[in-house]
Amino acid sequence: METKAVARYIRISPRKARLVVDMIRGRDLYAAEQILDFSDKGAARVVSKVLRSAAANAENNNGMAAESLFVSKVFVDEGPTLKRFRPRAMGRATRINKRTCHITVILDEKEQELTAKGRRRRKRAGVTEAAKKVKPEAQPEEPSAEETSEEKPEKKPAAKKAKKPAKKPAGKKPAAKAKKPAAKAKKPAAKKAAATETEPRAQSEEPSEKRKSTEKPAAKKIAAKKADEVKGASGETEEKSSAADEKSEE
Repeated sequence: METKAVARYIRISPRKARLVVDMIRGRDLYAAEQILDFSDKGAARVVSKVLRSAAANAENNNGMAAESLFVSKVFVDEGPTLKRFRPRAMGRATRINKRTCHITVILDEKEQELTAKGRRRRKRAGVTEAAKKVKPEAQPEEPSAEETSEEKPEKKPAAKKAKKPAKKPAGKKPAAKAKKPAAKAKKPAAKKAAATETEPRAQSEEPSEKRKSTEKPAAKKIAAKKADEVKGASGETEEKSSAADEKSEE
């Protein structure tokens, strides 16, 4: 149930009063009173008086509790304007408008406030609950433990039947026999590889013997040349010594 309080012909501009009124719209009674008490605006005192008047009307006339009240509606209407004139330069006069306003505050209980958003939320919650109730019914029933135990022994014989033919290897024995000749065939290949290894060794030894045979005559020739040179040098020294003896004798 709504309770209302109105202050008429307040000598405040409606534009200035609306700045204060917008701060308390939708607030709790206690929070709105605190905002107005600590506000620096001039219109805050007048609005707080109207708010407390509306709260007193709700408690005394309608029997409402102050804790459950909140500001549901607040608005400021424009009142009559008082026109005054002031003299200006060159004998002129200018008009001054002294405006007035009517302040209205409406309080209501929190329990009776049912906004469109709250109704939509309740509808959505009801729809979701109904959907949850429907989902478990639509789910297929899980097989019981007895049914699963009956199904398991039926599967075992099928597995055994499948294993029996797998134990009889049809082509394993001939394959083993075929492998033995292959092993025998490997031995000649090993002999061929050994023969091929010995052949290059023999070939490599032959050139070394040839080199030794060719190197011996060459070394002999060099030694002979050196001996001839030594003989020639000794002969020259002897000739020189003989020539020196002859000169000394003369």
